[in-house]
Amino acid sequence: MDDMIDPHFRVDCPSRQILDQIADKWSMMALFVLREPKRFNEIKRRLGGITQRVLTQTLRKLERNGMITRRVLPGSPLGVEYALTPLGHSLEGPFSVLYGWTIENMEMINAAQSAYDGRA
Repeated sequence: MDDMIDPHFRVDCPSRQILDQIADKWSMMALFVLREPKRFNEIKRRLGGITQRVLTQTLRKLERNGMITRRVLPGSPLGVEYALTPLGHSLEGPFSVLYGWTIENMEMINAAQSAYDGRA
């Protein structure tokens, strides 16, 4: 039975973990905000609704996956700046397309949700 499953959809395929880590809403939004290098608090201000804890986790995950870099800025107090790596920049195109599709179809999706919820 497992032989019929596409290898990219298998439970043990690394693509599942990578998609889970880069395609969640906060990761996508953080990558979009980081088209230009930003400090932590600037990123937090740009992402309405994100908590400091979730942003920290998101940035660590993106850094671990090679999507962003973290640079400690000299001075007092110390600052931290985050920037996209070339790998992170390579997601700009696909994420821009997905974001554009979302905006273009938002009204139709909201109408479909309302119609679905109205059936209950």
